[in-house]
Amino acid sequence: IGTDKVPESKMEGVPHHLMNVVEPNQEFTLADFKRLAIKTINEIHTRQKLPILCGGTGLYINAVVDNYMIPQIPPQYDLRQQLAQYYEEHGAMALHNLLREKDPEAAQKINPQNVRYVIRALEINMTGGQKKTDQKGERMFHVFSAGIEWPREELYERINRRAQEQIDRGLLNEVKTLLMKGYSEKLASMSSLGYLELVDFIRGAMPLEEAVENIKKNTRNYCKRQLTWFRRYKDISWITPNELDEIISKKV
Repeated sequence: IGTDKVPESKMEGVPHHLMNVVEPNQEFTLADFKRLAIKTINEIHTRQKLPILCGGTGLYINAVVDNYMIPQIPPQYDLRQQLAQYYEEHGAMALHNLLREKDPEAAQKINPQNVRYVIRALEINMTGGQKKTDQKGERMFHVFSAGIEWPREELYERINRRAQEQIDRGLLNEVKTLLMKGYSEKLASMSSLGYLELVDFIRGAMPLEEAVENIKKNTRNYCKRQLTWFRRYKDISWITPNELDEIISKKV
């Protein structure tokens, strides 16, 4: 529920890929996603079908579309633990300032509150002496990019409604079940929108109503960052919701 996976009943017979591929406690990096996505795209092409990459997190989309050359630095768990301890003692901004000293370009791209990304960037820099700069390689595919340009008020209303629907569908029980199964709240997967805020409620840090409002607020903020990311690119064709409805109505 928290990741809002498309249920099979709504797939309309269209195969959906790269869902249910890892467990919540498995390491799954940008490089892993890129490798699996490209493998899947090539398989779809062999069937003479059109792959559609949708979402989501701009960095992950660009890693495939622009063939990012991602630094191959394996996880350094001891260093991660040290950096996580530094975060616990000094806070997110202090950790981000540390990254800013070592890799200003990476720091500029990463939100200080995204502690997991900040730690990974520091890990790459401190282990391999590299900057976490995602260099573009030669494009592997011909790409047509499209985005839906919702009016801001309508977009925020959709976000608020989605968050409430997730609660109504049982998101709180999902988070409780994950914790009961032994998945740590410190896992990267548990820091996703929806999970993180409800863990705060479960641990007694805030009432449920406040946690739900935080899900809505944090999702709206994430959406703002998505728009900022994608608006930097000139090759995206933006369409209105009405144009989207017309396209859908003409599908065969």
